[in-house]
Amino acid sequence: MEKIKKIFLTILRDKKTSRPEFRKTAHTLSEILAHEAMLHFDTEQFDIETPMAKTVGTKLKPSIILVPILRAGITMVEPFLHYFKDAKIGVVGLKRDEKTAQAHWYYENIPPIEKNTKIIILDPMIATGGTGIEVLKKLKEKGVKQEDILFASIVCSPEGIEIIKSQFPNITILTAAVDEKLNKDKFIIPGLGDFGDRYFGTEWN
Repeated sequence: MEKIKKIFLTILRDKKTSRPEFRKTAHTLSEILAHEAMLHFDTEQFDIETPMAKTVGTKLKPSIILVPILRAGITMVEPFLHYFKDAKIGVVGLKRDEKTAQAHWYYENIPPIEKNTKIIILDPMIATGGTGIEVLKKLKEKGVKQEDILFASIVCSPEGIEIIKSQFPNITILTAAVDEKLNKDKFIIPGLGDFGDRYFGTEWN
């Protein structure tokens, strides 16, 4: 699976990749991460009937809530719904101050969280980790245990992972790549540029 992720990640990294190809590849990598996420959850068996006979089927046991972080996180929702069809969706919005790199809340709408609910946070890039920390704090306030949280991100910086793990050591982070570092402007190196700008077409010319 790591080899497959590297192949698709190369397409995302290439500045020559067209916007349609970037979007398609981002969806593919998100589906790979969704596949990996599914492996972390318990399943249960139940009785079904095929056209020929009775048999036993398998389904996911826990209730799932997907929590995309606006705006780029919404690009990962549809690929994850291919694997978690019954998942509820909670949306959070934080904007990073480009001068201070601090994240500020501007939106939150998370469904009621039941006792056995599992959370999957969706954000294509973990750079400083500040946004992720704020979302994790919010989930903690709502009573979610660290062990019940997965954080799915296509590209991460080592600094971002370190700061998240320093405060939330028991969450699971799924990613296609942990890159070299953050530069002085808090962008991931080598990275793939600004994911949201490349996906939505809001690059500065």
